[in-house]
Amino acid sequence: MTAQPQGAEDRLRRLTTIWSRAVFPVTSTSLTRAEFEEQLLPLARRLSEALRAGRFDAAEGEAVGAALVEAHCTAPEALSRSLDCLDAYLVLYCGEGGDQEALRARCSRLQHAMAAGFARALRRRTLAEQEAIAQAALRAQGVVAQALHASEARFRAVFEGAAIGIGIADLEGNVLQYNGALLRMFGSEQNLRGRNVREWAHPEDAPHIWRLYEELVRGERDHYRVEKAFSRPDGTVLWTNLTVSLLRDADGTPQYQLALMEDTTERRLLHLRLRYEATHDALTGLPNRTLFFERLDKALNAGEGHRFGLCYLDLDGFKTINDSLGHAAGDRLLVEVADRLQSCVTAPGEMVARLGGDEFVALTTAADSRRQVEDLALRIMNALGTPIRIDGRELTVRGSIGVVEGAVGERSAAEVLRSADITMYRAKSAGGNRFERADPEADARVITRHGLTTALPAALDRGEFFIEYQPLVHLGDGSVRGAEALVRWLHPQHGVLGPDRFIPLAEHTGLIVPLGRWVLEQSVRQAREWRERHGGDTAAPLRINVNLSPCQLRHPGLVQDTVEILEHEGVAPDALCLEVTESALIGAEDEVLEPLHRLAEMGVDIALDDFGTGYSNLANLRRLPVSALKLDRSFTQSMQRFPADPVDLKIVEGIVALAHSLDLAVTVEGVETGAQAEQLRILGCDTAQGWYYARPGPPERLHELALADATG
Repeated sequence: MTAQPQGAEDRLRRLTTIWSRAVFPVTSTSLTRAEFEEQLLPLARRLSEALRAGRFDAAEGEAVGAALVEAHCTAPEALSRSLDCLDAYLVLYCGEGGDQEALRARCSRLQHAMAAGFARALRRRTLAEQEAIAQAALRAQGVVAQALHASEARFRAVFEGAAIGIGIADLEGNVLQYNGALLRMFGSEQNLRGRNVREWAHPEDAPHIWRLYEELVRGERDHYRVEKAFSRPDGTVLWTNLTVSLLRDADGTPQYQLALMEDTTERRLLHLRLRYEATHDALTGLPNRTLFFERLDKALNAGEGHRFGLCYLDLDGFKTINDSLGHAAGDRLLVEVADRLQSCVTAPGEMVARLGGDEFVALTTAADSRRQVEDLALRIMNALGTPIRIDGRELTVRGSIGVVEGAVGERSAAEVLRSADITMYRAKSAGGNRFERADPEADARVITRHGLTTALPAALDRGEFFIEYQPLVHLGDGSVRGAEALVRWLHPQHGVLGPDRFIPLAEHTGLIVPLGRWVLEQSVRQAREWRERHGGDTAAPLRINVNLSPCQLRHPGLVQDTVEILEHEGVAPDALCLEVTESALIGAEDEVLEPLHRLAEMGVDIALDDFGTGYSNLANLRRLPVSALKLDRSFTQSMQRFPADPVDLKIVEGIVALAHSLDLAVTVEGVETGAQAEQLRILGCDTAQGWYYARPGPPERLHELALADATG
């Protein structure tokens, strides 16, 4: 165990002092309070270290809960006061300098683990005590039987001095005798004297209890043991571990029945409380994830012909409320939302639970679940429509809901919740404050997208990516002047995937930086091989165009990586052209453009890709370090009609004139016919690419095209 700094040790001892003062009055121990405090100190230290550990370990909290039982802190108040004390002071005294929200979340998990450990330890101790009592009871039974035959005095000593309740009745069930312990359990003699055992039937009795009783009084069994409830006159319930044995005479004929009762009421109440705390959210009082999954599993296994409906709710903009008003205000907001959601589930078979954070879920098992779940979603949206007043402010609460409905038995609980979660995010991406119904095809797309995202890092390591090249053709003489490098993914299950399937995922995860560097390395190496193969032939594809994502543009190592790759391959900067989308550059701040300026000064060409797709401020072109514009393929698509739209022709003609006036070359994408190519040549475009010339392919195909130009 690591040593605590002096200040941390002082805070730990203050926490232990508070804890001992809270728990000592309800603890059955012969220690003094100071001695008891020293006994709690190592437990507090374990909780402190578990709170600040790099990885959460529930076993630490469980061990502390079990240690409380070993320290004789077995009263329900001892656990309750311990949990309250740690909830209020553990993060305060032991979480200095850490992320308070994360520490409080971990503190809550430690409390749950501690309660679970306490319950298990108490249960083990109880079972051991029950076994000891049972053995004592059996021994008492033998002693009583011998006493009936040998000595009334000895029987009375055992009967009256026993710590458990003992009663004797005849075979008709009439109570004949009872000891002081049993009398204390039932409160007064009038509740025992003259009573018949059958009068003590209780609504909580399991069906087999009275079957076992009838078998015993008929002499078919010698004893049985059950858990049984008894009603007291004051309306309370007495819970007992009941052992009933048959007493026979010397000839073996059944004569009496002997009941041994252990009062388990307090232990049962503690178990129920611990069960409630383990299955309900501490903040809102709603069922938590554990209880919700129990109910959902039960609903999904209800049998053929049953249906279910589920609403998965996430509050829109809750983080903003937390950040602006503080977590205390956010907690009060969640409590109010929980109350409103609880008021929405009024029909049989409906429940609402909090999964965590600002995520809630509502479940219905109505027969007409399709209509019922949509009605439930509408009730939730209406309940959230009224502003909530927090700290004198009226806050408008919005939520996005994913709705899943269907027959039971078709999907597991995890699959249902995943579909609801996916659908909820679809509602959120559509603007929020709405609900969407689950769509299996949309779910499949998201699941596939997630699978591709998780497979991306390993795919780069395994070499599953490859590059195809599409030629850039000069419109004046038809010669191949260069090629654009287009990365592909040869996926083991999905086959060849185009960049539209995985480049956005790579940008989202940050893998675009290493992937982009790999593409640049391979492309520059290919440019070197082409130049070596063709020597000084100007018709050869001497230039390679490589796409640059916005994420790469902002990476601090862009310039250094590019220089290192060019120098390592021995390729001049003018052999490389980096293509950046219009949306990434138009309106960009100077620090974003600065790396491109440095590359342009070195001789690397910069092309503005997909030009014409956004709201371009053409005047900004003068501040961009670009040497070429690549017109979006939408311009060439409009030229497929004959005659071409004169407005589109004028637009292209104007862009070309503007570009040439700024000494910018113009490249056009998506050329598919000779008519398009001729029209673009007339309009003054410089180079073009598209299926009319060649589809993207291996570098050898481009070599063949370039060789044909050189010899033609």
